[in-house]
Amino acid sequence: MTNVLVCIKRVVDSSSEVVLTDDGQAVDGRFAGFTMSAHEECAVELAVQIAAATGGAATVLTLGDADATEQLRSALAVGCTAAVHIVADSQTFGPADVAREIAVVARDHDLVLLGNDAADSGDFQVGIRLAYELGRPVVNGVTNVVVEDGVAVASGAGPDGHETYRVPLPAVVTILEGGVEPRYPTVPGRMKAKKVAIEERTPSAAPAGPARVRLLLPPPAPSNVQILGKGADAAPAVVDLFEQLGVLAR
Repeated sequence: MTNVLVCIKRVVDSSSEVVLTDDGQAVDGRFAGFTMSAHEECAVELAVQIAAATGGAATVLTLGDADATEQLRSALAVGCTAAVHIVADSQTFGPADVAREIAVVARDHDLVLLGNDAADSGDFQVGIRLAYELGRPVVNGVTNVVVEDGVAVASGAGPDGHETYRVPLPAVVTILEGGVEPRYPTVPGRMKAKKVAIEERTPSAAPAGPARVRLLLPPPAPSNVQILGKGADAAPAVVDLFEQLGVLAR
C-alpha cells in the first residue's frame, strides 16, 4: 500500500499572452484564467494510478489563497481522495518556504510527487529542497513512476537515452509532462469532488520570501512574411513552396 501526496499550484493559464505584474515578481492573471501546469496534471494522474495499483490513497496539496480550492477540486475530480490546503499568499513564499510547508504534511506519505518546475516563476527548487528537508532520496525530471515491492521505479529521457532509477520509499519524485495522458474530470467526478472536505492548514512559520530580483519575459520570436504573389500569378510560387516543404513530390 502506497500513500501518495501530489503537490500542485494555481498558476495563470499560459495559453494566452503572458503579462507580468508591475513589480516583475509574478505573472499577472487578471486577464487570463487559472489552471495547474501540464507537469502537475501528469503528476496527479501518476498519483492516482499508483494509489489504485497498490491499494493506497492519493492526496492532493496546494499552498495558495482561497481561490486555489478550484485546482484542488479538479484533482479530486480525477481520482484523488483527499485534499490539503495551506492557506497563504503563494507570492510571498519562496521555494525554501514552500518545501518546508509541504514537509510538514509529507512526513505521513510514502511518496511525494511534484511538477518538475513552477509554471509561473520557473523555480526548479522545491522538489530538491523538500527531499533535503525530509532526508529522502529524490529523482528529478522523469515522465513515469511505478511502485514495485516498496521501491519507486522512475524513468524518463536522459542526455544519453532512456534512464531508469530505482529508489526505496519513502521518496520524492518530480514529474515532466509526456509520460502519461492526464484524465479529464467527468460530471460525476466533479459532483463527487464538491462533497470532499478539504483540510485547511495555516503555515507553520512566517515565510522568508522568494528573494527574487524580478521575472523577465523573453523577447518575442521574430516572424517573417513572404508575399508569393496575387491571384493566379502566385500559383507557381505556391507549388515551389510545397515542393520545398516536401508536401509535393517532384
